[in-house]
Amino acid sequence: MRAALRSELRKLLSTRLWWVLLLAMAAYLVFIGATLGLALALGGDVGESGGAPVLGGVAAATTVYSLVSAIGYVFPLVVGSLAVTTEFRHHTITQTLLAEPRRGVLLAAKLLATVPVGFLYGVVGALAIVLGGAPALAVAGDGAFLTDGDVVQVLLLDVLVTVLWALLGAAFGLLVTQQVAAIVVILAFTQFVEPVVRLALGAVDALAGVAAFLPGAAADALIGASFFGELGSGDLLPRWAGALVLLAYIAGFATIGRLTTLRRDVA
Repeated sequence: MRAALRSELRKLLSTRLWWVLLLAMAAYLVFIGATLGLALALGGDVGESGGAPVLGGVAAATTVYSLVSAIGYVFPLVVGSLAVTTEFRHHTITQTLLAEPRRGVLLAAKLLATVPVGFLYGVVGALAIVLGGAPALAVAGDGAFLTDGDVVQVLLLDVLVTVLWALLGAAFGLLVTQQVAAIVVILAFTQFVEPVVRLALGAVDALAGVAAFLPGAAADALIGASFFGELGSGDLLPRWAGALVLLAYIAGFATIGRLTTLRRDVA
């Protein structure tokens, strides 16, 4: 298992795409953090126009810092999917299975290899959102609150959730092994489908509870702060339930992938 894990981690880090995505995520979160921080400090509530800011203080800070997951989760999802889809794109999966024929071990190694990468993405993401958001909140708002316990907790949970996003990306890559298709689906779902669905379901009282079980909403629940929640996308699950929902997505995708993709013969 140790040799398989070391091999999978080496393969994931041997291309330049992982660090290109990391730099892109950092730049994106710096910009988004500064933009939303200024918007909350100067423009009032994110859900209303005019008047005094409804979101301020620690609430504004946690909303900004939670954007690592709410906005930036596409990056760990994509890099996680690369751990699997790259093998099929370059037709190296045959050699991989010859080196490690135990497919359950291979699955575990591919998932675990994304953990340190996801952790790195989480740390860089948290630093980037602070770099962009903290000065905006400090200069134009009530303060950055970087020593507040709730804020520190959000930043630490940002890192944890980013690891889970990377794991989910790898599990999803087992379902959609065609690399371009997997990336297109991830981009479409994260940037359009889920945000629209969350807002639409949150606007209907009878369906608001359904939105809480979407992966992005579950991640917000685990973090304990939600940008989309401020836009009226419905209530969040308890923190423990959000964690279980994310783990269920990972386990479900990985199990289906093991029973389908990794069960078939590979030429």
